[in-house]
Amino acid sequence: MSDAVSLLRRLILESPPGEWALNRLRELLIGALRQGPVPQHVAFEMDGNRRYARSHRMETVEGHHRGFEALARCGVKVITVYAFSVENYNRPKHEVEGLMQLAKVKLEQLTTYGDILDRYGACVRVLGQREMIREDVLKVVDKAVARTKHNNKTVLNICFPYTSRAEITTAIRNTVQDFLNPPPPKNTPFSPSRIRQKILSSQLDGKEPLPTILDADDDDDVPEETSMDNDEDAGDSSSTTLPPDSPSPSLRTRSSSTSHLPNPESITTDTLNDHMYTASDPPLELFVRTSGVERLSDFMLWQCHQDTQIVFIDCLWPDFDLQHFIWVMLEWQWRQKQKERDETSTLVKAKSRRLVE
Repeated sequence: MSDAVSLLRRLILESPPGEWALNRLRELLIGALRQGPVPQHVAFEMDGNRRYARSHRMETVEGHHRGFEALARCGVKVITVYAFSVENYNRPKHEVEGLMQLAKVKLEQLTTYGDILDRYGACVRVLGQREMIREDVLKVVDKAVARTKHNNKTVLNICFPYTSRAEITTAIRNTVQDFLNPPPPKNTPFSPSRIRQKILSSQLDGKEPLPTILDADDDDDVPEETSMDNDEDAGDSSSTTLPPDSPSPSLRTRSSSTSHLPNPESITTDTLNDHMYTASDPPLELFVRTSGVERLSDFMLWQCHQDTQIVFIDCLWPDFDLQHFIWVMLEWQWRQKQKERDETSTLVKAKSRRLVE
């Protein structure tokens, strides 16, 4: 009986009148959604392609192919999709090659039908470890990115190949690199050597002549023989003119070179944010994973924060349609309205307490 009902339902929905009515209903729902708040950044973890392929007696690669088709149904500012994990390289070789070939075909389609992307101002970016991508696929990746780089209305981030651990590691590595190569110090009207000379003179009350202390930068411009002579003279007179506890010239030079390094306490979460793959994107507001699995699986671990709504849907990715996303959006909008009401209520109560006091 259930099979007959399912068959009848499919026949009705797939008939021309049924498709027309369904499309009109979707347009009305999308129009209604646009009247409320819309998340600026949505991430999709496309899970369930293999199970879909097996249950429908399809090749695994074909299941992934159908999963990609659902991407065009989303309409937010930034869409980030988990297309290929670094862990996928642990799968059978023929499946990895099939996934790589599928990615190549899809990226070639993006390049071929770039007019659609231009119409919606969609910019394609591929985030991940480029060194792990096959050379022929990498050429197509660069071509697709270059084809849409002039678009600036919508961003489609394709994480390929990607893991959050690799992204965070890369961000930390780049942060350390910037830390070890700080910008040069600003020029001052007073020479550091003159300042040190004045300090030492004031300590000794000017009773004895002091040797000339050269800056580290000035030493580079002095000829080698002259520099050695000055070092010998300084060494002969250092025991009588410098205080006993003063650091040696080599230590002074070393400390002056390290004094320009920024304070490690200046490294904050914003510093790491600036080195993430999604540094130029708005904060992640909605995270959706299909297939019913309730974990993030090393995807967008850094980007998920206290205001990110995480939704797990018991639906395989190839079955995920716009109608599923509409209900997800409705729930997100309801939560946003509830959050605004709670914040307004808190402000009103705080204002009332201040008036009473």
